[in-house]
Amino acid sequence: MNYRELGNTGIMVSEVSFGTWAIGGAWGKTNDSESLKALEFAIDQGVNFFDTADVYGDGHSEELLAKATKGLEDKVHIGTKFCRKGDIFSPDNYSYESVRSYCEDSLRRLNREVIDLYQVHCPATEIIRDGQVFDVLERLKQEGKVRHYGISVETVEEGLICLENTNVKSLQVIFNVFRQKPLEVLLPEAHRRGVGIIVRLPLASGLLTGKYTNDHVFEADDHRNFNEHGAAFNVGETFAGLGFEKGLELANQLKWIAKGRQSMASASLRWILDQKEITCVIPGVKNQKQAAANLEAIHTKPFSKVEQKQLQNFYQEKVSHQIRGPY
Repeated sequence: MNYRELGNTGIMVSEVSFGTWAIGGAWGKTNDSESLKALEFAIDQGVNFFDTADVYGDGHSEELLAKATKGLEDKVHIGTKFCRKGDIFSPDNYSYESVRSYCEDSLRRLNREVIDLYQVHCPATEIIRDGQVFDVLERLKQEGKVRHYGISVETVEEGLICLENTNVKSLQVIFNVFRQKPLEVLLPEAHRRGVGIIVRLPLASGLLTGKYTNDHVFEADDHRNFNEHGAAFNVGETFAGLGFEKGLELANQLKWIAKGRQSMASASLRWILDQKEITCVIPGVKNQKQAAANLEAIHTKPFSKVEQKQLQNFYQEKVSHQIRGPY
Protein backbone atom coordinates (compact mmCIF):
# COMPACT_ATOMS: atom_id res chain seq x y z
CA MET A 1 0.00 0.00 0.00
CA ASN A 2 1.12 3.54 -0.72
CA TYR A 3 0.23 6.39 1.61
CA ARG A 4 -0.21 10.11 1.01
CA GLU A 5 -0.54 12.98 3.47
CA LEU A 6 -4.05 14.35 3.91
CA GLY A 7 -3.32 17.97 3.14
CA ASN A 8 -0.98 19.31 5.79
CA THR A 9 -2.54 17.38 8.68
CA GLY A 10 0.34 14.98 9.14
CA ILE A 11 -2.13 12.09 8.72
CA MET A 12 -0.96 9.57 6.13
CA VAL A 13 -3.84 7.77 4.42
CA SER A 14 -3.89 4.89 1.96
CA GLU A 15 -4.08 6.20 -1.61
CA VAL A 16 -6.83 3.66 -2.27
CA SER A 17 -9.30 4.03 0.57
CA PHE A 18 -12.99 3.18 0.60
CA GLY A 19 -16.35 4.91 0.76
CA THR A 20 -19.21 3.25 2.62
CA TRP A 21 -22.31 4.68 0.98
CA ALA A 22 -22.95 1.30 -0.69
CA ILE A 23 -22.91 -0.74 2.51
CA GLY A 24 -25.31 1.68 4.17
CA GLY A 25 -27.90 1.51 1.41
CA ALA A 26 -29.15 3.12 -1.83
CA TRP A 27 -26.94 0.86 -3.97
CA GLY A 28 -29.16 -2.21 -4.07
CA LYS A 29 -29.11 -5.21 -1.76
CA THR A 30 -26.59 -5.26 1.07
CA ASN A 31 -25.36 -7.99 3.37
CA ASP A 32 -23.79 -6.93 6.65
CA SER A 33 -21.69 -10.06 6.90
CA GLU A 34 -20.24 -9.50 3.42
CA SER A 35 -19.76 -5.81 4.16
CA LEU A 36 -17.77 -6.53 7.32
CA LYS A 37 -15.63 -9.09 5.50
CA ALA A 38 -14.87 -6.49 2.84
CA LEU A 39 -13.90 -3.86 5.42
CA GLU A 40 -11.72 -6.29 7.35
CA PHE A 41 -10.05 -7.49 4.15
CA ALA A 42 -9.31 -3.91 3.14
CA ILE A 43 -7.76 -3.16 6.53
CA ASP A 44 -5.62 -6.30 6.25
CA GLN A 45 -4.38 -5.00 2.88
CA GLY A 46 -3.28 -1.71 4.43
CA VAL A 47 -6.33 0.49 3.88
CA ASN A 48 -6.41 2.92 6.79
CA PHE A 49 -9.07 5.46 5.81
CA PHE A 50 -12.81 5.06 5.32
CA ASP A 51 -15.36 7.70 4.38
CA THR A 52 -18.93 7.55 5.61
CA ALA A 53 -21.87 9.81 6.52
CA ASP A 54 -24.68 9.95 9.05
CA VAL A 55 -27.26 9.47 6.27
CA TYR A 56 -25.74 6.31 4.79
CA GLY A 57 -28.33 3.78 5.85
CA ASP A 58 -29.42 6.31 8.51
CA GLY A 59 -26.13 5.74 10.32
CA HIS A 60 -25.82 2.04 9.58
CA SER A 61 -22.52 2.36 7.71
CA GLU A 62 -21.06 4.19 10.71
CA GLU A 63 -22.13 1.31 12.95
CA LEU A 64 -20.52 -1.23 10.62
CA LEU A 65 -17.29 0.76 10.63
CA ALA A 66 -17.34 0.75 14.42
CA LYS A 67 -17.42 -3.05 14.38
CA ALA A 68 -14.74 -3.40 11.70
CA THR A 69 -12.31 -0.97 13.36
CA LYS A 70 -12.83 -1.88 17.01
CA GLY A 71 -9.43 -1.76 18.72
CA LEU A 72 -7.88 -0.06 15.70
CA GLU A 73 -9.02 3.48 16.45
CA ASP A 74 -5.44 4.79 16.47
CA LYS A 75 -4.54 3.06 13.20
CA VAL A 76 -7.62 3.34 11.01
CA HIS A 77 -8.92 6.84 10.28
CA ILE A 78 -12.57 7.64 9.65
CA GLY A 79 -14.05 10.63 7.92
CA THR A 80 -17.78 11.10 8.37
CA LYS A 81 -20.14 13.78 7.16
CA PHE A 82 -23.16 15.75 8.36
CA CYS A 83 -25.94 18.20 7.41
CA ARG A 84 -28.13 16.16 5.07
CA LYS A 85 -30.35 14.90 7.88
CA GLY A 86 -31.73 18.42 7.98
CA ASP A 87 -32.57 21.23 5.56
CA ILE A 88 -29.30 21.90 3.74
CA PHE A 89 -30.47 25.42 2.86
CA SER A 90 -31.34 26.51 6.42
CA PRO A 91 -28.69 28.32 8.51
CA ASP A 92 -30.25 26.70 11.61
CA ASN A 93 -29.04 23.32 10.33
CA TYR A 94 -25.46 24.55 10.75
CA SER A 95 -25.77 26.16 14.18
CA TYR A 96 -23.42 25.04 16.96
CA GLU A 97 -26.26 23.19 18.67
CA SER A 98 -27.28 21.31 15.51
CA VAL A 99 -23.78 20.39 14.40
CA ARG A 100 -22.76 19.33 17.91
CA SER A 101 -25.81 17.05 18.02
CA TYR A 102 -24.94 15.54 14.63
CA CYS A 103 -21.35 15.08 15.78
CA GLU A 104 -22.24 13.40 19.06
CA ASP A 105 -24.66 11.05 17.29
CA SER A 106 -21.91 10.00 14.85
CA LEU A 107 -19.41 9.54 17.67
CA ARG A 108 -21.86 7.25 19.42
CA ARG A 109 -22.47 5.16 16.31
CA LEU A 110 -18.76 5.03 15.50
CA ASN A 111 -17.98 4.17 19.13
CA ARG A 112 -15.16 6.71 19.11
CA GLU A 113 -14.16 9.65 21.26
CA VAL A 114 -13.05 11.86 18.37
CA ILE A 115 -13.79 12.05 14.64
CA ASP A 116 -10.60 12.14 12.56
CA LEU A 117 -12.15 14.14 9.72
CA TYR A 118 -15.56 15.77 10.05
CA GLN A 119 -16.96 16.96 6.72
CA VAL A 120 -19.89 19.14 5.73
CA HIS A 121 -21.92 16.97 3.35
CA CYS A 122 -22.56 18.96 0.17
CA PRO A 123 -24.30 21.98 1.74
CA ALA A 124 -25.95 24.79 -0.20
CA THR A 125 -23.52 27.18 -1.87
CA GLU A 126 -24.77 30.12 0.22
CA ILE A 127 -23.95 28.22 3.42
CA ILE A 128 -20.38 27.76 2.20
CA ARG A 129 -20.13 31.40 1.18
CA ASP A 130 -21.48 32.54 4.58
CA GLY A 131 -18.77 30.51 6.34
CA GLN A 132 -20.29 30.34 9.81
CA VAL A 133 -20.31 26.54 9.72
CA PHE A 134 -16.51 26.62 9.69
CA ASP A 135 -16.52 28.62 12.93
CA VAL A 136 -18.75 25.94 14.44
CA LEU A 137 -16.37 23.20 13.29
CA GLU A 138 -13.42 25.11 14.72
CA ARG A 139 -15.22 25.19 18.07
CA LEU A 140 -15.82 21.42 17.96
CA LYS A 141 -12.16 20.94 17.12
CA GLN A 142 -11.13 23.00 20.13
CA GLU A 143 -13.47 20.89 22.28
CA GLY A 144 -11.67 17.74 21.14
CA LYS A 145 -14.63 16.16 19.34
CA VAL A 146 -13.03 16.60 15.92
CA ARG A 147 -9.37 16.34 14.85
CA HIS A 148 -9.73 18.01 11.47
CA TYR A 149 -12.57 19.18 9.28
CA GLY A 150 -13.27 19.36 5.59
CA ILE A 151 -16.13 19.64 3.16
CA SER A 152 -17.70 17.66 0.35
CA VAL A 153 -18.62 19.91 -2.57
CA GLU A 154 -20.57 19.63 -5.82
CA THR A 155 -18.85 22.33 -7.89
CA VAL A 156 -15.46 23.83 -8.59
CA GLU A 157 -16.81 27.22 -7.48
CA GLU A 158 -17.78 25.81 -4.07
CA GLY A 159 -14.36 24.24 -3.67
CA LEU A 160 -12.61 27.53 -4.40
CA ILE A 161 -14.79 29.35 -1.86
CA CYS A 162 -13.84 26.76 0.76
CA LEU A 163 -10.15 27.27 0.12
CA GLU A 164 -10.50 30.80 1.45
CA ASN A 165 -11.03 29.22 4.89
CA THR A 166 -7.49 28.30 5.85
CA ASN A 167 -8.51 25.67 8.44
CA VAL A 168 -10.37 23.46 5.98
CA LYS A 169 -8.04 20.48 5.60
CA SER A 170 -9.75 18.57 2.81
CA LEU A 171 -12.10 18.86 -0.12
CA GLN A 172 -14.11 15.89 -1.28
CA VAL A 173 -14.91 16.12 -4.98
CA ILE A 174 -16.35 14.07 -7.83
CA PHE A 175 -13.41 13.51 -10.14
CA ASN A 176 -12.86 10.87 -12.81
CA VAL A 177 -12.11 10.47 -16.51
CA PHE A 178 -15.61 11.82 -17.25
CA ARG A 179 -15.30 14.82 -14.90
CA GLN A 180 -11.92 16.46 -15.41
CA LYS A 181 -12.87 20.09 -14.74
CA PRO A 182 -11.21 20.18 -11.25
CA LEU A 183 -7.84 19.66 -12.96
CA GLU A 184 -7.88 23.18 -14.39
CA VAL A 185 -7.88 25.37 -11.28
CA LEU A 186 -9.24 23.63 -8.17
CA LEU A 187 -6.68 20.85 -7.77
CA PRO A 188 -3.61 23.09 -8.26
CA GLU A 189 -4.99 25.70 -5.87
CA ALA A 190 -5.82 23.12 -3.20
CA HIS A 191 -2.33 21.65 -3.55
CA ARG A 192 -0.78 25.10 -3.21
CA ARG A 193 -2.71 25.72 0.00
CA GLY A 194 -1.92 22.32 1.51
CA VAL A 195 -5.50 21.04 1.32
CA GLY A 196 -6.11 17.35 0.70
CA ILE A 197 -8.29 16.08 -2.14
CA ILE A 198 -10.52 13.05 -1.53
CA VAL A 199 -12.07 11.71 -4.72
CA ARG A 200 -15.56 10.25 -4.54
CA LEU A 201 -17.39 8.41 -7.34
CA PRO A 202 -14.08 7.69 -9.12
CA LEU A 203 -15.78 5.01 -11.22
CA ALA A 204 -18.80 7.14 -12.21
CA SER A 205 -21.33 4.94 -10.41
CA GLY A 206 -19.81 1.84 -12.00
CA LEU A 207 -19.74 3.02 -15.62
CA LEU A 208 -15.95 3.05 -15.62
CA THR A 209 -15.75 -0.59 -14.59
CA GLY A 210 -16.84 -1.60 -18.09
CA LYS A 211 -19.17 -4.28 -16.73
CA TYR A 212 -22.57 -2.86 -17.71
CA THR A 213 -24.64 -3.31 -20.87
CA ASN A 214 -27.67 -1.42 -22.20
CA ASP A 215 -30.14 -3.97 -20.87
CA HIS A 216 -28.96 -3.77 -17.25
CA VAL A 217 -31.72 -3.01 -14.73
CA PHE A 218 -30.77 -1.54 -11.35
CA GLU A 219 -32.70 -2.50 -8.22
CA ALA A 220 -35.54 -0.26 -7.08
CA ASP A 221 -33.67 0.99 -3.98
CA ASP A 222 -30.48 1.69 -5.96
CA HIS A 223 -29.98 5.42 -6.59
CA ARG A 224 -28.83 4.53 -10.11
CA ASN A 225 -32.45 3.57 -10.70
CA PHE A 226 -34.21 6.53 -9.10
CA ASN A 227 -31.71 9.41 -9.40
CA GLU A 228 -30.50 9.09 -12.99
CA HIS A 229 -32.14 12.43 -13.78
CA GLY A 230 -31.64 14.08 -10.38
CA ALA A 231 -35.02 13.28 -8.84
CA ALA A 232 -33.61 12.79 -5.33
CA PHE A 233 -30.35 14.80 -5.21
CA ASN A 234 -27.77 16.37 -7.49
CA VAL A 235 -27.79 14.51 -10.79
CA GLY A 236 -23.98 14.66 -10.87
CA GLU A 237 -23.83 12.11 -8.07
CA THR A 238 -25.23 9.45 -10.41
CA PHE A 239 -23.37 8.35 -13.56
CA ALA A 240 -21.26 11.54 -13.38
CA GLY A 241 -24.31 13.50 -14.53
CA LEU A 242 -24.26 11.83 -17.96
CA GLY A 243 -27.21 9.49 -17.59
CA PHE A 244 -26.86 5.73 -18.03
CA GLU A 245 -27.28 5.43 -21.80
CA LYS A 246 -24.92 8.28 -22.72
CA GLY A 247 -22.46 7.29 -20.00
CA LEU A 248 -22.37 3.72 -21.23
CA GLU A 249 -21.80 4.86 -24.80
CA LEU A 250 -18.85 6.99 -23.70
CA ALA A 251 -17.48 4.30 -21.38
CA ASN A 252 -17.39 1.83 -24.27
CA GLN A 253 -15.15 4.29 -26.12
CA LEU A 254 -12.72 4.18 -23.19
CA LYS A 255 -12.18 0.46 -22.97
CA TRP A 256 -8.71 0.91 -24.51
CA ILE A 257 -7.41 2.19 -21.15
CA ALA A 258 -7.48 -1.40 -19.82
CA LYS A 259 -4.94 -2.52 -22.41
CA GLY A 260 -1.79 -3.60 -20.58
CA ARG A 261 -3.55 -3.03 -17.26
CA GLN A 262 -5.51 -5.32 -14.95
CA SER A 263 -8.97 -3.96 -15.74
CA MET A 264 -10.87 -0.88 -16.82
CA ALA A 265 -11.72 -0.15 -13.19
CA SER A 266 -8.11 -0.31 -11.98
CA ALA A 267 -7.04 1.81 -14.96
CA SER A 268 -9.71 4.42 -14.15
CA LEU A 269 -8.51 4.62 -10.54
CA ARG A 270 -4.87 4.71 -11.67
CA TRP A 271 -5.55 7.75 -13.88
CA ILE A 272 -6.83 9.61 -10.84
CA LEU A 273 -3.89 8.57 -8.68
CA ASP A 274 -1.51 9.77 -11.39
CA GLN A 275 -2.53 13.33 -10.49
CA LYS A 276 -0.10 14.55 -7.81
CA GLU A 277 -2.72 16.72 -6.09
CA ILE A 278 -4.90 13.74 -5.15
CA THR A 279 -4.74 12.37 -1.61
CA CYS A 280 -6.89 9.28 -2.12
CA VAL A 281 -9.72 7.72 -4.07
CA ILE A 282 -12.69 6.29 -2.20
CA PRO A 283 -14.55 3.83 -4.46
CA GLY A 284 -17.50 2.09 -2.86
CA VAL A 285 -17.24 -1.47 -1.68
CA LYS A 286 -19.93 -4.07 -0.89
CA ASN A 287 -17.91 -7.28 -0.80
CA GLN A 288 -14.37 -8.62 -0.67
CA LYS A 289 -14.22 -9.23 -4.42
CA GLN A 290 -14.91 -5.56 -5.12
CA ALA A 291 -12.36 -4.49 -2.54
CA ALA A 292 -9.66 -6.67 -4.09
CA ALA A 293 -10.49 -5.43 -7.61
CA ASN A 294 -10.22 -1.78 -6.59
CA LEU A 295 -6.95 -2.36 -4.74
CA GLU A 296 -5.40 -3.54 -8.01
CA ALA A 297 -5.06 0.15 -8.90
CA ILE A 298 -2.02 0.32 -6.61
CA HIS A 299 -0.09 -1.98 -8.95
CA THR A 300 -1.58 -0.73 -12.22
CA LYS A 301 0.71 0.83 -14.84
CA PRO A 302 0.63 4.66 -14.82
CA PHE A 303 -0.60 6.56 -17.87
CA SER A 304 1.93 7.97 -20.30
CA LYS A 305 1.89 11.63 -21.34
CA VAL A 306 0.46 10.61 -24.69
CA GLU A 307 -2.35 8.68 -23.00
CA GLN A 308 -3.01 11.56 -20.61
CA LYS A 309 -3.38 13.93 -23.56
CA GLN A 310 -5.66 11.47 -25.33
CA LEU A 311 -7.96 11.33 -22.30
CA GLN A 312 -7.93 15.09 -21.95
CA ASN A 313 -9.00 15.50 -25.58
CA PHE A 314 -11.69 12.84 -25.13
CA TYR A 315 -13.14 14.77 -22.18
CA GLN A 316 -13.06 18.13 -23.94
CA GLU A 317 -14.45 16.93 -27.25
CA LYS A 318 -16.96 14.27 -26.27
CA VAL A 319 -17.86 14.53 -22.59
CA SER A 320 -17.76 17.99 -21.01
CA HIS A 321 -20.80 19.40 -22.86
CA GLN A 322 -22.86 16.30 -21.98
CA ILE A 323 -22.61 16.67 -18.18
CA ARG A 324 -25.81 17.78 -16.44
CA GLY A 325 -26.17 19.45 -13.06
CA PRO A 326 -23.96 21.87 -11.10
CA TYR A 327 -20.32 21.20 -11.89
